[in-house]
Amino acid sequence: MTTRVGVVTFPGSLDDRDARRAVRLAGAEPVALWHRDKDLHQVDAVVLPGGFSYGDYLRCGAISRFSPVMDTVIEQARAGMPVLGICNGFQVLCESHLLPGALTRNDSLHFICRDQKLRIENNGTAWTRDYAVGQEIVVPLKNGEGRFVADERVLDELEAEGRVVARYLDVNPNGSYRDIAGITNAAGNVVGLMPHPEHAVEPLTGPTTEGLGFFTSVLKQLVNA
Repeated sequence: MTTRVGVVTFPGSLDDRDARRAVRLAGAEPVALWHRDKDLHQVDAVVLPGGFSYGDYLRCGAISRFSPVMDTVIEQARAGMPVLGICNGFQVLCESHLLPGALTRNDSLHFICRDQKLRIENNGTAWTRDYAVGQEIVVPLKNGEGRFVADERVLDELEAEGRVVARYLDVNPNGSYRDIAGITNAAGNVVGLMPHPEHAVEPLTGPTTEGLGFFTSVLKQLVNA
């Protein structure tokens, strides 16, 4: 049976097609999901892609969090469905309280676009099992509001529970607390990542193909579940 991974399109999503292509390259069937449709169409996992949903008005992800599809995504995520939020999708996950903390303006107050080195800190999630702990990868980063912030109690809890998924290496591009580039929920099925693994899946277009592991990981997770 083919594994189906849904990719949600919000008004202003930019990277939904890239995410669907990454899903296909990983060996799963990508399914386009529209933000106003509560039906997830029998998908096994969901990707919330990058972009500028609703033009980033109010706060990034604040309006998308109330899109009808998110009611179902939140319900299914809490029931164990794997959900990956990339960049704006990470912001939506935080606004939905599926992940703690918030994403705020970069400390430079400038939009940043660069190839970014990351270190994988946790390979026990649905989206990182194809990596080794400590593995270094390079994927593109592009954001204006990518600074992960949380209070010290939440940060200490994330560290103690091993819920930091990836950290920035060599340079912290946006001032994220403790160099955090991505986190997971306690169950390990929901992951938010600020850099863009879907832009590092083919040698022709990416700096590397080292982002593909996020998508092959969930495929193996679902097959072995």
